[in-house]
Amino acid sequence: MNSALLSLCVAATVCLVGTLAVVADDGANVTPLMKKDLPNYPGKEGLMISVEYGPGGSDPIHKHEADAFVYVLEGSIVMQVKGEKEVTLSPGETFYEGPSDIHLVSRNASTSKPAKFIVVLLKNKDAPVVMPVE
Repeated sequence: MNSALLSLCVAATVCLVGTLAVVADDGANVTPLMKKDLPNYPGKEGLMISVEYGPGGSDPIHKHEADAFVYVLEGSIVMQVKGEKEVTLSPGETFYEGPSDIHLVSRNASTSKPAKFIVVLLKNKDAPVVMPVE
């Protein structure tokens, strides 16, 4: 499963500003929406992605080394970072993940309906979007 995440990271990094969607083996469909240098924060950039989990879809344990702001559009997702409780989010709800957080749980709460959410990442320029954690 980690090799699938690594492939996703490489593919997402390569096509960040394209319109191509990246689909991982675990059911996550990641579509880059916008990438922008942040001139007031030298060496930093903002990245906006859309993530869709098919029914039962999830991501393996990972981290971003970025400030990540999540906004749920459709369905429900379950999120948990190390040291915090697992939360289930519905449309209109938000989640925050810090640069040192390890994302233990990121999955669709449903096994029958898709879930879709937007992630805005504030990160070091050209740093990987996602890094696997073992």
